[in-house]
Amino acid sequence: MATHELIPLFPLSLVLLPAMPLPLHIFEERYKEMIGDLLSTQGEFGVVLAKDNGIVNIGCTARVERVVKRYPDGRLDLVAIGQRRFIIDSLDEEKSYLRAQVEFFNDEDATEVPFDLRQRTRQAYRTLLALEEPGEVAEPNFDLNRMSFQVAQFISDVDKRQTVLSLRSEIARLEFLVNVIPEYVAQQERIARANRVAPLNGHVKAQIGQ
Repeated sequence: MATHELIPLFPLSLVLLPAMPLPLHIFEERYKEMIGDLLSTQGEFGVVLAKDNGIVNIGCTARVERVVKRYPDGRLDLVAIGQRRFIIDSLDEEKSYLRAQVEFFNDEDATEVPFDLRQRTRQAYRTLLALEEPGEVAEPNFDLNRMSFQVAQFISDVDKRQTVLSLRSEIARLEFLVNVIPEYVAQQERIARANRVAPLNGHVKAQIGQ
């Protein structure tokens, strides 16, 4: 039976995944109020991807794990952790911050991930490591049922991460990641090379123009 609940919403320009840490700096008055309400009840808030044309209707809840710093003016630095996936049924604007009636969902396919797919996921993950600073990324626990969410944390492309969040099968999520990671890594490497070359080009042009 589906679980429905009214929860606060925090639209952001990112996609939160279950078990993913989320550092936040809270400075808007409406979100100070929201976090104040949540800290008193230890409740969850929903993180949804905000786009130019509105918010995406599938998101992930977060629970505040710890408050890192409180400022005299009421601002907060905190760390939240991704919890449950949901789909928005309706919006509620009675409070200063947005809320939504949501339906939580889990995977519909609990088939065990084949060994070969686990191995291909390991290899795809290693190609992602090349994009990160050495020592900053821990090896995911590939024995967990939802290792797809661990791997997808390191993909900055919000549309790809949103797809991972929305799929209701671990096998489907891993197949998707294994297919998209090689091109994603190649794209990120092209961007990095362009960023390295661009300042040099600008410097050369400036010299030529003198």
